[in-house]
Amino acid sequence: MNTKTAIGDVKDRALSGDGVRRIEWAAREMPVLRQIQDRFLKEKPLKGIRLAACLHVTTETANLAIALRDGGAEVHLCASNPLSTQDDVAAALNVEYGIPTYAIKGEDTKTYYKHINAVLDPKPHVTLDDGADLVSTLLTDRTELLDGIIGGCEETTTGVIRLRSMAEQGRLRYPIVAVNDADTKHFFDNQYGTGQSTLDGITRATNLLWAGKKVVVCGYGWCGRGVASRARGMGAQAIITEVDPIRALEAAMDGHQVMPIQEASKVGDIFITLTGGLKAISKENFKVMKNGAIVSNSGHFNVELDIEGLAAISKSRRTVKPLVEEFVLPSGNRVFLLAEGRLINLAAAEGHPSAVMDMSFANQALATEHLVKNGKSLEHQVYPVPKDIDKEVGRLKLKAMGIEIDTLTADQAKYLASWEMGT
Repeated sequence: MNTKTAIGDVKDRALSGDGVRRIEWAAREMPVLRQIQDRFLKEKPLKGIRLAACLHVTTETANLAIALRDGGAEVHLCASNPLSTQDDVAAALNVEYGIPTYAIKGEDTKTYYKHINAVLDPKPHVTLDDGADLVSTLLTDRTELLDGIIGGCEETTTGVIRLRSMAEQGRLRYPIVAVNDADTKHFFDNQYGTGQSTLDGITRATNLLWAGKKVVVCGYGWCGRGVASRARGMGAQAIITEVDPIRALEAAMDGHQVMPIQEASKVGDIFITLTGGLKAISKENFKVMKNGAIVSNSGHFNVELDIEGLAAISKSRRTVKPLVEEFVLPSGNRVFLLAEGRLINLAAAEGHPSAVMDMSFANQALATEHLVKNGKSLEHQVYPVPKDIDKEVGRLKLKAMGIEIDTLTADQAKYLASWEMGT
């Protein structure tokens, strides 16, 4: 632990003691990252590397930042969402761990981008992003820094979509590893992490009973199917809206009701968007919602909800309790928006359980090491996490869980790699 106060901008440095205790508690459930951190301490594979990270500032992220620091990197961290910061964790990173952190829960848009620029000022070699705002800022406002960047990692579905768009348009100026697409990330973090933490955030904000409710889940990717599964496990009926016919078919085969959003808007009790897109719930959808409908978002950006449209059609708007805003429609029906449409699992709860973030951040750490070694030889494209890294994370997780698996014999491996052997 480093007791030297770092440069940064946090709410209250006096909160650092609480932050340290919570960071240490999360570390108990992150054995894969711990194994990587122990190796990093010995080998220092990131020595001399300046790293700019725009991530959710939580206890799990803190353990990633510490592991990267222990690998020799000079880490600068800012928040990737105005409502996801845990202020005691931000304070601890600054005061106790010597990691410059720029994050205040509830910060306005001006402060948010001021903090992004603060982590770019040291001229990073590698970027870690959660939503691609860091890369977007580099490509638009801080282009003078691009020549010094080796590569970057992206954690979210939303960010990967944006980065692939940049690459297709020839705008991406350095290689990015799509950590979100690793099997050990999206199969577990997106599905089990988002499923549990989204329901946790909504429950904390509202104290509602899930049993018997009709829960409209917009988007049936890995996050959506995780939420739908957990909602059904709580006794709710999941209704799925989709634009992709294959995912809609999967939802139907999984036993969920599938219908267009306009129809679902008339019957839903709780709405959760997880599409990564724009206005998954529109003004027209809000108009037909029944009295008491609760609306939330678990995608990265609040643009998934047409909040401006909702405000425009409402007769009144007021905050009825922390993180719950009431909109009264012309019909007299009340719609309740949670956490300003921000990520509900982080705005109202603590985000994903540490045990599942362990694998996601292990991928981040190993992908960062991969970029430092190989980034200069890569094209300006979005790359998958190398399979050997993905499998190594899975192997380390199984080891930490005390689970053993089989290995192929020489004959089995030869058979799978050949075509000559038939019936």
